[in-house]
Amino acid sequence: MTTSSAALDDDGERGAADGTGEPADGIREPAEPVADAPDGRDRTIRGAALLATLIALPITLLVAVLAFTKLTPDAPAAAPTPSATSARVQSTTPVEMAAPALAARPATVCRALLSQLPASIRDLAQRPVTAGPEQNAAYGDPALTVACGGTEQAFPDTDEVWTVNRVCWHLAEQADETVLTTVDRETLITVRVPRSYEQPLQWVPSISSTIVATVPSGGAVPSGCQR
Repeated sequence: MTTSSAALDDDGERGAADGTGEPADGIREPAEPVADAPDGRDRTIRGAALLATLIALPITLLVAVLAFTKLTPDAPAAAPTPSATSARVQSTTPVEMAAPALAARPATVCRALLSQLPASIRDLAQRPVTAGPEQNAAYGDPALTVACGGTEQAFPDTDEVWTVNRVCWHLAEQADETVLTTVDRETLITVRVPRSYEQPLQWVPSISSTIVATVPSGGAVPSGCQR
């Protein structure tokens, strides 16, 4: 005769061989579920939240800066400063100049020279003259003048002469102006530079270039200008 592995206890339940109670109807209640350990999931959630905060913070600061910049009134523009190279304010009144009669050859040479002179010398614009526009020119205020023709003036051999753009000039200082005259051209050219214009030789380079192109060389060239 075989024996069963389970027996009924006093309450009518059948006991399993391992001592675990079993209901009489054979239906066992499901065991209470065991909750998983939350540590790993919590660390993941906290990491995602921290990352979102780190991303959102710079964006918030940038938006705040842009809003402040937009609301701040623009600084007034600095007042323009006058340019050191701007043209001088000058009169346009004709400059009084003499126009002595010239022989045919000097008159032709002077017309060629005056037709090629520049419209301005540095920042001095050309002005009209009262007489002889075919042999005279004036620039600026006070006026720097250019006169073509006339009688050459004698000067001591010991005087210095200056070569500017291949033209030899004699320089004579006067009370209110510096007088520059050519000494190596067939026709005399005289430039008068007001004393208020410093370094008078710096005002004749463009005039010298025009003289080279239009007035032939001639006369006794001083040794100081010989090349």
